Amino acid sequence: VVTGLHPRGLGWHWELLRAKLPVTSRRLPVSAGIKHGVTVARRCRGWPGVRPVPSSRWANEPVLVRWAGAAFQYLLVQKTGAQKNVGLIQLNRPQALNALCEGLMAELRRALEAMESDPDVGAIVLTGSQKAFAAGADIKEMQNKTFQECYSGGFLSGWDKLSVVRKPIIAAVNGYALGGGCELAMMCDIIYAGEKAQFGQPEILLGTIPGAGGTQRLTRAVGKSLAMEMVLTGDRISAKEAKEAGLVSKVYPVEKLLDAAIACAEKIASNSKLVAAMAKESVNAAFETTLTEGNRTEKRLFYATFATSDRKEGMTAFVEKRKANFTDS
Repeated sequence: VVTGLHPRGLGWHWELLRAKLPVTSRRLPVSAGIKHGVTVARRCRGWPGVRPVPSSRWANEPVLVRWAGAAFQYLLVQKTGAQKNVGLIQLNRPQALNALCEGLMAELRRALEAMESDPDVGAIVLTGSQKAFAAGADIKEMQNKTFQECYSGGFLSGWDKLSVVRKPIIAAVNGYALGGGCELAMMCDIIYAGEKAQFGQPEILLGTIPGAGGTQRLTRAVGKSLAMEMVLTGDRISAKEAKEAGLVSKVYPVEKLLDAAIACAEKIASNSKLVAAMAKESVNAAFETTLTEGNRTEKRLFYATFATSDRKEGMTAFVEKRKANFTDS
């Protein structure tokens, strides 16, 4: 565990100010760091600006990450992967099963904006803990809101930030993904689930309905019948059922989920970031437009790739039987 990573060392500036564990190893896998609630920097020896922190400073204190000039109370944020081209965000509000309070969502928007502008990041992984991805919105914050407050203040409108990020986002879901947690996962481009994950929209049990896209994205993902059943009964589905319904891409053992999501993100990030954004836009058009309009969008973006250096490099490398060297241009 290190503090004070220099911008020239990682591309980001973040500090792990306090953590729960003593310093034990400089080469723990990222999954181990997430499991114990500590951001772990791997292979850190020799990086500019890196210094070890005495273990006495790490005893029994909450984690607070300072990155890009902003302090995160509810998130753990780092870059990972062999090339440090994957942005990793862990929701870190364990005492409330990662309930999505306003503070957490504001921090998530800031982290996503920073990753979006970081030229080294080609894909993003969003995860929670092994017990809960996110158990829902913070009901205590909602409890006393009025119609006037919700309508005039655009309540939950800021949640859409996740769905408009141009870089691909993978949700790595362990444990509960309920209510707003399920909606948050569905805003991502790919969902990987641990074997014990549970998905649901239980808002009906609280006398309300989903308010951050649950009725819309869930229906498009699993079809009207299952979506209607989940929304009207509040029943949950398992990871296996979610995969069978098309909500989830793949299911992994709990302890292997995060590494699998990072591996997928690394594969995505190894391609042209410019073309990956075009591909994402084109696939999303299938959910948001008619077939005719979607095909028109696809053709427009396909033609646009021919104005890029990466399209020329990719095809030239294929003909020359070598690996393409994309420059994101």
